[in-house]
Amino acid sequence: MAYILALDQGTSSSRAIVFDETGNIVAMRQKEFPQHYPQPGWVEHAPEDLWQSQVAVMNEVVDMVGGPSRIVAAGITNQRETTLVWDRRTGQPVAPAIVWQDRRTTLYCEQLKALGYENMVREKTGLLLDAYFSASKLKWMLDHIEGLRGKAENGELAFGTVDSWLVWHLTGGKRHVTDVTNASRTLLYNIHELKWDEDLLELFNVPAPMLPEVVDSSGKIGEITALKIPLAGIAGDQQAALFGQQCISPGMVKNTYGTGCFIMMNTGDKAALSRHQLLTTVGWKIGNQVAYALEGSVFIGGATVQWLRDGLGIILKSSDIEALAMKEKDNGGVFFVPALTGLGAPYWDSQVRGMITGITRGTNASHIARATLEAIAYQSYEVIKAMEEDAGMAVCELNVDGGACANDLLMQFQSDILQIPVIRPAVIETTALGAAYLAGLGVGLWHSTADLSTYRRVQKKFLPLRPAKEVEHLIYQWKEAVNRARWRP
Repeated sequence: MAYILALDQGTSSSRAIVFDETGNIVAMRQKEFPQHYPQPGWVEHAPEDLWQSQVAVMNEVVDMVGGPSRIVAAGITNQRETTLVWDRRTGQPVAPAIVWQDRRTTLYCEQLKALGYENMVREKTGLLLDAYFSASKLKWMLDHIEGLRGKAENGELAFGTVDSWLVWHLTGGKRHVTDVTNASRTLLYNIHELKWDEDLLELFNVPAPMLPEVVDSSGKIGEITALKIPLAGIAGDQQAALFGQQCISPGMVKNTYGTGCFIMMNTGDKAALSRHQLLTTVGWKIGNQVAYALEGSVFIGGATVQWLRDGLGIILKSSDIEALAMKEKDNGGVFFVPALTGLGAPYWDSQVRGMITGITRGTNASHIARATLEAIAYQSYEVIKAMEEDAGMAVCELNVDGGACANDLLMQFQSDILQIPVIRPAVIETTALGAAYLAGLGVGLWHSTADLSTYRRVQKKFLPLRPAKEVEHLIYQWKEAVNRARWRP
């Protein structure tokens, strides 16, 4: 049986997973690496930590399956927007990687907005003019690290997101590439023309010689030199999860339930610009086929459960929340607006703070636990409804992954609130699976996305149980709670 290797380079750890040709996990290893916070609002990684942790777990899983000869292709998926610069001659980084979470360039982005550049940037890239993305991070490096700009203009330096950094080292410096999904998260890439944009390069003062070649998400890119394994797939983590969930038709949606919630909708060959400040991005490109997507984020998802554990101390571990919540048949009128770091789409209100409403003398820890889970579902509901309006298409079912999707109570309530089925797959490592699928397609192990659909297995399907009238009232109460949290005298 043929095996496919997926390298999953995340924000706090690097993982390597080997799948067989039916999408089953054969081997998996994970290695954490340090996070660095040199100043408030700054988040950095040591580039060598990313590389060394990733190559270590890669070698482990390859040994576990009997060596590289068993593996027909490898794919990469990665934390997006994190920005690296290295010397083309030596391959050595010239500075720490600036992580996607880093906010050091917020003021600069606000200045660009004040100068009227926001609409131009949004129309070309589908993104908000925000420090979250790569361009302002790269400009900061060039402006603040002595000698860097001159070397960049002379073609001595390479810029890339994490996928580029890994490919460079995996291929022994032979390939400097990124795929369209990662390029579409830099604020430098025109998602309509599918090329680096001269106006954006001028705006952010980025020398073109630094940029990687942009390749398809699936197709032969190069070879892992040390193992002689073809590299044949790349996608940013959320796009890889969308593909791993086989959301290949317009209107299909996935939600990754982690610390936050990352929700993406396939909009087909239409790059739908949002009226609710959702992001428009490239989902993937395979040959001449480009799939676009809308993306919305819930800032605080599973983090609310962590707060119950670490802040209130009403549970010992995160998995305890379901049993606690089920001690009561409902939330007892309690609603939790978990705006612990503000509210994301569709509100984009950074000033609002968390609020629990409806507390009485009869309120207990179980009610608060249930309200916490329900808040995750309500926030996801609002993003999905905004997506439906932006895309002009209804969502018929929700595909879920991430750690919190194992919570049956949350998944059932999500189905009830959306009034659609919620589908939990048998393999919830969908980010890595998406990278493996793209790589397998790239070497012809599978011939089309239709082939992949035969391997999709559902672990559980949740169907709506609450009547629509009851759901309508619950949503009204949720919105009232949000309005109270957002009220300012």
